[in-house]
This record gives sequence, C-alpha cells and structure tokens, in this order.
Amino acid sequence: MVRIPRHWPEYLIEALCLGLFMVSAALFATLIYHPNSPLATWHAGATVKRIPMGLAMGTTAIALIYSPLGRRSGAHMNPAVTLTFYQLGKIAPFDALCYVAAQFAGGSIGILLASLFLHGRLADPAVNFVATTPGPWGTGAAFAGEAGISFVMMSVVLTLSNAPRVSRFTGLAAGILVATYIICEAPLSGMSMNPARTLGSNLLAANLSSLWVYFVAPPLGMFLAGQWYVRRHGRAHVRCATLHHRHVHCIFHCAHMETS
Repeated sequence: MVRIPRHWPEYLIEALCLGLFMVSAALFATLIYHPNSPLATWHAGATVKRIPMGLAMGTTAIALIYSPLGRRSGAHMNPAVTLTFYQLGKIAPFDALCYVAAQFAGGSIGILLASLFLHGRLADPAVNFVATTPGPWGTGAAFAGEAGISFVMMSVVLTLSNAPRVSRFTGLAAGILVATYIICEAPLSGMSMNPARTLGSNLLAANLSSLWVYFVAPPLGMFLAGQWYVRRHGRAHVRCATLHHRHVHCIFHCAHMETS
C-alpha cells in the first residue's frame, strides 16, 4: 500500500498520456477521413492518406515521450511495454498493475471524450472510432503483423535506451516507427500494437470479434523481443524501464540511479 501515495502521479500521467494520444488520433482521423472534413475533396489513395495520419501520430508519440509528463512516467502508454519491462525485472509488480490499469482507463476515456467533443463525427463509418480491425487478409495476417511490429518496436527501444551514446534518440525512433507502421502495416491489422489503445475504440465501434488479436499479439511480440535482447546482452544490461530517462528520482529498478 505504500506505493499508492508515492507513485500515483506516474499512474495518472500514464492515463493522461495515452488519453491525449487517443484524442489526437481521433482528431486527425476525423480531419483526414470524415466526408464533411475540409480535406474531403482530397482524392488521394488510401496509402497516400495514411502518410499524414502516420506523421501526425508519430509526432504525437514523440511529443508525449519527450514531454515533462512522459519523462516522469517513462512514457510506456502501452500495457505490452509495461509487462515486458516487468518481465525483465525493471518495474515492481504493484506499479506494473497500476500502470496497466491506468493505460486502459486513459485510452478508453480519451476516445470517449473525443467522441463527445466531435459530436458524432467519430462514429461515421469512414472514421469508425479509429477502431483497429484485421484487413482483408484476415485475423492470421493481422496477428502476424501485430506481433511483428511489436517485436521490432521493443527491440529498438531496448537496443537504443540501453546504449548511452544514443539513448536520447529512443523516443524519436519510437515515433518514427509509429508513423511507418501506420503508413505501411495498417492494411494488415489497423496498426494497434497496444491493447489499451484498441479497447476503447473497438468497444465504441461494437467490434469485439477480433479483440483477442490486439490483446495477445502485441504482448507476445514484445515479450519475445525482451527474451531476444536478454539472450544477446544479459538481463543486467537492461538499465531502466523508460523510453527517455530523466536523471532525477525514478520509480523503476533503475541502474542509472544506482550509479548516479
């Protein structure tokens, strides 16, 4: 019970950051895809339209990671990220549980508030609450796509964040991957990589039949990335559970704090 008063700000920050990410996703998706948007006359192909969406969400991710809020909480914003760091021994069990709960709450509240603010525009079939659903190749391809992009994301995060010379670029690389995935991988799975990002959107869209894909594939992909990294470098080489470490008080099992 001691951790509740000590770490509740970080839990709230995780909820707020993913909530803001979902609000951004809703606003940009409505602007780009809604038939009554000023951009409705932009007759571009689906791939071309995913470019501004990818850039918008990649930039949003980067801004949140490097913001004072993201730097304080570690900017997980994703249960799959938190559970991987827990598996690697970098976050206490109670903190991991509260992070995951906060992420699910924040993602769902964010998309709900965006829906209310947009006065039903988010429900238009062209936007569909930015729900993530398998593409025309089915759930198998969606599962493979989600697992694959999650594996690459976590591998990059672990590789960069634990290399002192380039660790400050971890958030930038993560944002670039988010943008790239939206542009290139979205036709397979809708590009979630995050169970908490998908839950609220798919509940509002009443699309639950494939929800298991987004609850299983991202954690599996990131878990395998964590195992791969440990086999190559050893568990002790994982220094912290942050995407951008701040050299002040850290709530994780942090090697930076031990050596500072």
